[in-house]
Amino acid sequence: MLKILGKATSINVRKVLWLCDELELPHDLEEWGSGHRSTHDPAFLALNPNALVPVLRDGDLVLWESNTICRYLAGREQRADLLPAEPAARARVEQWMDWQATELNNAWRYVFMARVRQSAAHTDPMQIEASEREWNQRMRLLEEQLAKTGAYVAGATFSLADIVIGLSVNRWRMTPMSHPDLPAVNAYLGRLGDRPGYRRHGGNGVP
Repeated sequence: MLKILGKATSINVRKVLWLCDELELPHDLEEWGSGHRSTHDPAFLALNPNALVPVLRDGDLVLWESNTICRYLAGREQRADLLPAEPAARARVEQWMDWQATELNNAWRYVFMARVRQSAAHTDPMQIEASEREWNQRMRLLEEQLAKTGAYVAGATFSLADIVIGLSVNRWRMTPMSHPDLPAVNAYLGRLGDRPGYRRHGGNGVP
């Protein structure tokens, strides 16, 4: 059985858990991270020297980086509907997955740590304002993309891009800050809400 090392409240762990629901893959979640076993434990560092969750163990294979794990599992199960085999279609999905991991994540980090995590290291008002502004700018870009496709991030059908971005959109919606009116994003969240995996794992770590 697959073993996932992490905690169910982590946005990156929830990507993998949601995908396992979509793939109907049995798995065992072993709790690591804040509030559980420390990821700085030598046993964990031997698996991921970055001391970050999630880690996937599939027999002798050990993988870290949540988007990579998602790509692996979709490929392992030969789910071309989630990660296309055709190069151009696959690149469109992976392009948005990479955008989530770089552009979108970097935009929200400061304001999320300040407003949600109440981090003492994230109290600079100017940096909070800048992060909020940048996050909303990225969300407007997503709004434009969803208005073009009329459905999902990479096109007309649900893909891995929607798992990784859908969770980030939920985080945006739940963070106490200003939110521009984005009708295509709102409709998108409604479509995701029809999926049992999103209903289980999409709530920003809140059951």
